[in-house]
Amino acid sequence: MSNENILSEMESLFLALADKTRLKLLNLMREEEICVCFFTEVLGESQPKISRHLAYLRNAGIVSARREGKWMHYSIEVPANFYTAKILQDALEWLKSQENMREDYKKLKEVCCATEVPITIARAPKPETFTEANVNFEQKEELETFLL
Repeated sequence: MSNENILSEMESLFLALADKTRLKLLNLMREEEICVCFFTEVLGESQPKISRHLAYLRNAGIVSARREGKWMHYSIEVPANFYTAKILQDALEWLKSQENMREDYKKLKEVCCATEVPITIARAPKPETFTEANVNFEQKEELETFLL
């Protein structure tokens, strides 16, 4: 990967993390796949606004989507790049430690249990997927060389 590509990837990640709504969305997805309808309910935002932010996260390569009937389900995608995965993991842990983010997550659980829209958690990355064994070490070595 060229130096310019590395910088572009870094820029994309940091821009994706540089928005309160996107951070709230990542917080809600931190442990499971979520239907878009739950985001709108928990965050009290319009569906087009939520979809726009989810598209931004998808373009940054940290969220994936799948369709189930008329519903779109979103989950965190563990990046192959070691440093990107580490930054994402640290951001998720930081969000999890914040009281207001825990309140949003609690509200999500209440909303999910009170509705008939199915929630699927099988595709969600587990914390152990962020281990070094699951990332591309060639990229790590390349970035370390770039930083020297």
